[in-house]
Amino acid sequence: MADFYNKSLRLLQKLHSSHPTHNLGRHLAAVFYEYGDLWGVSDKELHFAIEKYATELEMDVPHTDDVDEIVKEGIDLGNILKDDNDGEEF
Repeated sequence: MADFYNKSLRLLQKLHSSHPTHNLGRHLAAVFYEYGDLWGVSDKELHFAIEKYATELEMDVPHTDDVDEIVKEGIDLGNILKDDNDGEEF
C-alpha cells in the first residue's frame, strides 16, 4: 500500500532529524539486519520493521550521568572501606 510506503519515508526522515550523525545506510542496515532477501517483503512489514527500530533507538539513551557518578564514587573508596561501628578504615 502506498500509505505504508509514505509512512516509512516519513519515519526515515524523522530518524534523520533525531539522529543526524547516522547516515541512511546505517539506519537501513540496522532495520533490516534480520531479513535476508527483501524482495517479497510488503511495505507494511517494512514499515513495522522501521517502527520497531525507531522505538529501540529511542529507548537506547546514553547514561553518561550515571557513569560519571559511578566513577566519582569509585575514586573515593575511603568511604566504603570505613567500618560502620568504629569509623576506622580496614
